[in-house]
Amino acid sequence: MSPTMEHTRATQALHRSPIPALRKLSLEETDDVVVINGRVSSYYLKQLAQEAVMPALGGRQLRNRVAVVREPALQQG
Repeated sequence: MSPTMEHTRATQALHRSPIPALRKLSLEETDDVVVINGRVSSYYLKQLAQEAVMPALGGRQLRNRVAVVREPALQQG
């Protein structure tokens, strides 16, 4: 099955992002759903990833499975 135009646009939306953290996320796409996977350091970045992909859904559902993982503070010693 070849990717549809929406599939290509959804993937490119993340891979062309000016935000490096969003370019590291991955997408799983079917004809019915787009799933964003990966890890980011804030809920703001998670929301930006979702907003970047939404225009390319083409009527499909979006599932945002991005995990927010806060990096531990650097210890000074």
